[in-house]
Amino acid sequence: MRTIRTIASLLVVLTIEGTALAQSAAPADPIGAARDLYSSARYDEALAMLNEMHPNDGPNASIERRSIEQYRSLCLLALGRASEAESAIAAVVTSDPWYQPNESDASPRVRTAFSDVRQKLLPEIANGRYAAAKQAYDRKDYAAATQQFRQVMALLDDPDMRGRLADLKLLAKGFLDLSLVASMPPPEPPRREAPPPPPPAQPEPNRIYMSDDLNVLPPSPIKQNVPRLPGGMTAQARDHGVLEVIIDEAGRVIAVTIRQSLHVQYDAVLMNAAREWRYQPATVNGKPVKYRKLIQVNLSRQEQQQQ
Repeated sequence: MRTIRTIASLLVVLTIEGTALAQSAAPADPIGAARDLYSSARYDEALAMLNEMHPNDGPNASIERRSIEQYRSLCLLALGRASEAESAIAAVVTSDPWYQPNESDASPRVRTAFSDVRQKLLPEIANGRYAAAKQAYDRKDYAAATQQFRQVMALLDDPDMRGRLADLKLLAKGFLDLSLVASMPPPEPPRREAPPPPPPAQPEPNRIYMSDDLNVLPPSPIKQNVPRLPGGMTAQARDHGVLEVIIDEAGRVIAVTIRQSLHVQYDAVLMNAAREWRYQPATVNGKPVKYRKLIQVNLSRQEQQQQ
């Protein structure tokens, strides 16, 4: 019984160690390892390693699949398995139509094989890419359409296209131009300059302004003494009288008119006094102007009320 347990324990240890060895033997960069095997002309080993690779889904999965198919096609061509190599090359070209092995990676025979497959597949790929670009344009996704139509134009200009699909190139160029225009931000509306302020109103020559004029600053009295009504006239006087004076640009009274008499005899006294009054002249935008002023004289208070 003890012997059986010992053997079981040894099997567990061997299994764990074998798994650890297998894991430590796995290269950290399997594609790089396959590339190194291909560079060493160990094509069978490289192909076997590539056939076992299955990239997980992720942001780099498509790039890894393309790299695997690239080296698979190189290995198959090196081993003379042309039919399988052509299928692998077709997978590479479909994924990346612009890929071509350079002189440092492949022999002239390999590069010719890639060129032959590209010549077969590029027209079909270009048509498919054009259809996808047109769908983006119809969705009004003009930024994506611009990028995709540029890719179509690059494919149609590829030497392996041999000048085919000239009509498609004309269409792609037209939609590329339309996409570029549609993807541009709309122009800013023209900036509207604020209209210049209207010139200040100029006083009209010889015009006599009144309180109804909104743009006039009325005169202010400097000397406006109203003579007192003699006591003998009070019984026959009205409650108030109205005097009109015209004040010139220098603030002098140049005309006096009784609009409502307070007392016939007192009116003459009042008019004589008014001719001596002085004012700060009325102004329009700072310029002195003539002004018609009404002054109410009250009997009860003997004081002025300006209008």
